[in-house]
Amino acid sequence: MVPHLTTALTGPLLELEKRFLDHATEIEHWMRAQWCDHIPPFYGSTDLRNSGFKLAPVDLNLFPGGFNNLDDAFLPLCVQAAQAAVERICPDARKLLLIPENHTRNQFYLQNVAQLVKILQMSGLNVRLGSLLPEITAPTTLELTNGATLTLEPLERRGGRLGLADFDPCAVLLNNDLSAGIPAQLADLNEQWVIPPVHAGWHARRKSIHAAVYDRVAREFADVIGIDPWRINPEFRVCGQINFQERTGEECLATQVDSLLTHIRAKYKEYGVTETPFVVVKADAGTYGMGVMTVKDASEVVGLNRRQRNKMAVVKEGMQVHEVIIQEGVHTFETLDGAVAEPVVYMMDHYVVGGFYRVHTERGRDENLNAPGMHFKPLAFDTCCTLPDLAQSPDAPPNRFYAYGVVARLALLAASVEIEETQPDYAELAA
Repeated sequence: MVPHLTTALTGPLLELEKRFLDHATEIEHWMRAQWCDHIPPFYGSTDLRNSGFKLAPVDLNLFPGGFNNLDDAFLPLCVQAAQAAVERICPDARKLLLIPENHTRNQFYLQNVAQLVKILQMSGLNVRLGSLLPEITAPTTLELTNGATLTLEPLERRGGRLGLADFDPCAVLLNNDLSAGIPAQLADLNEQWVIPPVHAGWHARRKSIHAAVYDRVAREFADVIGIDPWRINPEFRVCGQINFQERTGEECLATQVDSLLTHIRAKYKEYGVTETPFVVVKADAGTYGMGVMTVKDASEVVGLNRRQRNKMAVVKEGMQVHEVIIQEGVHTFETLDGAVAEPVVYMMDHYVVGGFYRVHTERGRDENLNAPGMHFKPLAFDTCCTLPDLAQSPDAPPNRFYAYGVVARLALLAASVEIEETQPDYAELAA
């Protein structure tokens, strides 16, 4: 399924995708070398935006929560990738403890957990669920609307290990992004693998750090295939020490917005782009599309009304926003059933395992689609998006998805480097 594109299938869109196809051998060779030097995250998902003249990732999630939205045809690929991830980290692993978010009433999220458990079990692991909720004091079975069930169990800490009453796992897999911080149960687990590591949680992670690392990755990759890195890289700025409720830091925010918009206008002029440039102001930490606003002029971030300030001031777990990233907005020219859409690509280890379209019937192509009212359509690939068909045109399904897969893997590589470079110095912490 390739969505209808509002742009004609000629010009810069095909030129960019054709560049990926013409250099597929160099791309895969470069990718292999990168994964020899960097350990990929266990899993991840990235939101892409395709504007025709630009194809770029705008968000990278290290605790993906939409495995239930993937096409069933890609379950074997998910299982194979999960096996590779387990073999890379802990080849002898038999038991795995999965810790989900505390969304026990969110049926869509619970279906994601059930699908993730299925994938892991089919990869040869004994998987059980441990809950961080204090009210889970005994095994508790949840009935899902799709007929599946999940059993949450209370966690038990034994020295430097975490498990359940009768379950001592080889590794702990987090599907909880730790927005509120590291719970006591997860602190200093020095006898087990914790995947992803706890410092990758949103209590510590910053989108601006990821963006800076991705900028380096994109520049190196662009040299390999001979393109302007801007074609795959959203520019960004940062504004710290802001308080939306007290209206402090607005001048910093307006200055950074104006600087970035000026730069984008220059790039649009260079490439003959007639669209109106915009930026997206986001909380520098957090997910679920919270703390996000679209801006087309610096004046829009000065004197925000109460509703706007409240929207930007707090994110998941009630965490206050004091740092924001100002990210270049990338239009999405893709539509599905007449509604604006954007691809979300899922990966395990360093493999693309599927994805879906986030679709919103009430949003425009220059707006955030990760908002109430969105729905999802699986990407029903005819083939895996890492297998381009050079005999077909650049806009043929496997080729368009190949371009998606390449850019998604670049974002995952940046996340790998980011995790390495932000690893705490435990010797220093202990001193």
